[in-house]
Amino acid sequence: MNVLRTEGPAWRAMLAARDAADAGMPPRLPGGPMSALFGPVLAPPRAADGCTVIGRLAQTLDGRIATVTGSSQWIGGAGDILHTHRLRALCHAVVVGAGTIRSDDPRLTTREAEGPDPVRVVLDTDRRLGTDHRVFREAGPPTLLLCAADTGGAARHGEAEVLRVARAPAGPGLSVPAILAALAARGLRRLFVEGGGVTVSRFLEAGCLDRLHLTVAPVLLGSGVPAFSFAPCARIADGLRFAWRAHPIPPDMLFDVALDRARPGGGTPA
Repeated sequence: MNVLRTEGPAWRAMLAARDAADAGMPPRLPGGPMSALFGPVLAPPRAADGCTVIGRLAQTLDGRIATVTGSSQWIGGAGDILHTHRLRALCHAVVVGAGTIRSDDPRLTTREAEGPDPVRVVLDTDRRLGTDHRVFREAGPPTLLLCAADTGGAARHGEAEVLRVARAPAGPGLSVPAILAALAARGLRRLFVEGGGVTVSRFLEAGCLDRLHLTVAPVLLGSGVPAFSFAPCARIADGLRFAWRAHPIPPDMLFDVALDRARPGGGTPA
């Protein structure tokens, strides 16, 4: 699906603001709805790890990111795809889990929006992905494969460089703070966690999301893969509440959620 369109002056001003932020200067935002949505992405990091982390999912009205058979393309419309590519252009790195690579085989570039490609970061704890996926076999922006420190194998995985980080202290996956530290050490501090639902949920449960951009599409599936998965709350009062702003991206609705590193259950960030 090609949603390429001519970018206007407001978006070009946003890219200039990105360059200013990267140079350590206060970004000059163009104003209007675009600045309201993307301005917080370019704001100076507030967390001690020096990173700004934006999670991203597109779901149906009944909270599903895929059908029971795993079909997920395309839940969002053209506006959602453009928004995703713009977020890639504003961030230093785009982060996805192994499941997203396995099911969607994405390129993770900004081909549908004006702006630079991010570094591509794939989280594959036990290094089970083959090298036949496009991010590993095709020339393009740099790719990092993050796996567990106790995982063997060569220092490269196809075209990707391999980085080893600690496993999560409890439960499956990699330690999210260790992921942030490894990427920040390479100057990758504005991070876009694009999916899938398990990966975004792990960042959320670790208290490591500053914002969440959630697209809701006018679709009902009745069942399927849930958008979020973490330890359930026993009471409504225990649920994670937050401030949000709605932005129409026809035919969908985008919600910009200010999480500020809050985590489900009211715990403090890891």
